[in-house]
Amino acid sequence: MNRSGVPEPDIDYAPKSYICRRAQEPLVLDGRLDKPFWAAADWTDEFVDIEGDRRPKPAKRTRVKMLWDDDYFYFAAELIEDQIWATLTERDSVIFYDNDFEIFIDPDGDSHQYYEFEINALNTVWDLLLVKPYRDGGPPVNGWDMNGLRTAVHIDGELNKPGAANRMWSVEVAMPWSSLRECAAEARPPAPGEFWRVNFSRVEWRVEAAGGEYRKVINSDTGKPYPEDNWVWSPMGLVNMHYPELWGYVLFADGDGRHSFELPEDERVKWELRKLYYRERNYFAEHGKYTKDMKSLMRDGEQWSIKPEAETTRSLFQISAPSTDGKSVFCIREDGKLWKE
Repeated sequence: MNRSGVPEPDIDYAPKSYICRRAQEPLVLDGRLDKPFWAAADWTDEFVDIEGDRRPKPAKRTRVKMLWDDDYFYFAAELIEDQIWATLTERDSVIFYDNDFEIFIDPDGDSHQYYEFEINALNTVWDLLLVKPYRDGGPPVNGWDMNGLRTAVHIDGELNKPGAANRMWSVEVAMPWSSLRECAAEARPPAPGEFWRVNFSRVEWRVEAAGGEYRKVINSDTGKPYPEDNWVWSPMGLVNMHYPELWGYVLFADGDGRHSFELPEDERVKWELRKLYYRERNYFAEHGKYTKDMKSLMRDGEQWSIKPEAETTRSLFQISAPSTDGKSVFCIREDGKLWKE
């Protein structure tokens, strides 16, 4: 069991939200977003730095649209870019070594059993399943493939040609529910009015033209490329996408009626339990044991809505708190798994 410390995100809990409407026709994928299929979908907010307001706003705009139907979860991404390049051509390569666009999906919101998808401007993809986040000792299942996945990329400019009149590259992705249901509650697609946890990331490397191609700029002090930028839809408060509890809320809507998203009160209960999980793990890293004293983990000046209880052993803990209606209990354990009893 992994009992190392867990960095606590430096961010207020305010994940983005999006109303995902039903598609009105089949999608013919070509990577272009200027077609009737996408007209009914709203754009997300523009991406921000992964750390949120602590870092400058991205220099290049990124935004996404989503739709759904009985067969697929659809995504469209627009990445404004004057340096369009990619090198990786083999499926399941480590795509973020190139500039890329990434999708993360946790269907049931328990932070375990979730999906990661990456794509570059060559339409090369990496799809994998995470048993649990890396912080919790979870291995990535690289051999997992999303059966029935459909993707397309459109280049508004010229790929791998410095000096070209580049404007952007855009991506279309159709993920079948027949694959996504594997990690979903009750092993089924979402129903209208339900939400899934989703986030997006754009990896952007600093490059320069050299010898007729793009090359990553090398930091002379380290002899290595400068660290990449990470631009995301819903900010994380730290440089780590594998905190599913901070991803956005995508509400699946049906029909043409007006819809809005209000954060359910129980999501606040879950977040407060999650903060205690971070601190309990960090307490163990410092003291070599877990504590049952939850008040010692609740700092002065913080506002808490829950009255948590904890059970501990030498190597395990479980923290629980009632739901807002008092009819059930939420629990979280040492590996980050959160559930309702």
